[in-house]
Amino acid sequence: MDDAARLLPLVYDELRALAAHYLRGEKSGCTLQPTALVHEAYLRLAAHDRIRVQGKTHFFALAAIQMRRILVEHARAVATKKRGGGAHRVTLSDDIGGTSNGFVELLALDEALTRLSQRNGRRGRVAEMRLFSGMLVNEIAEHLQVSERTVKEDWRVARAWLMKELSPGGAAL
Repeated sequence: MDDAARLLPLVYDELRALAAHYLRGEKSGCTLQPTALVHEAYLRLAAHDRIRVQGKTHFFALAAIQMRRILVEHARAVATKKRGGGAHRVTLSDDIGGTSNGFVELLALDEALTRLSQRNGRRGRVAEMRLFSGMLVNEIAEHLQVSERTVKEDWRVARAWLMKELSPGGAAL
């Protein structure tokens, strides 16, 4: 994936800031660091020679998705070791809600996003790009090759669905 090597310097600072944002909600004993998270995501992307990057925005989205996967794997490993005591919390940038302090459990969010993607793949991708990539509506529309209006509607519906799923009485918790 030669494109990754070319594009990483263009988005490195943004990815590192995104990684730092993700890790702010982690417990103080977390062994992951923003730089390590970005580097691991890059290594995973570089290992896939079948992926064809379609520009800076696409690469950023792919890297953010890999960072999500790494965080989920880490959270599962910690939870397995501590039998539930190591649940990781993340802040949802668009105030999905469901909790009074703006945090939701990373594993619950991951499971809810997986269910959403199974119900409606595009809405799942829109939610993932908004929450984990911090992408703007116009960037998502360009990446998915749909109108901005479609992205706004998908996000409105996805956010409402996730709020219900992540609420105390919802299916995810």
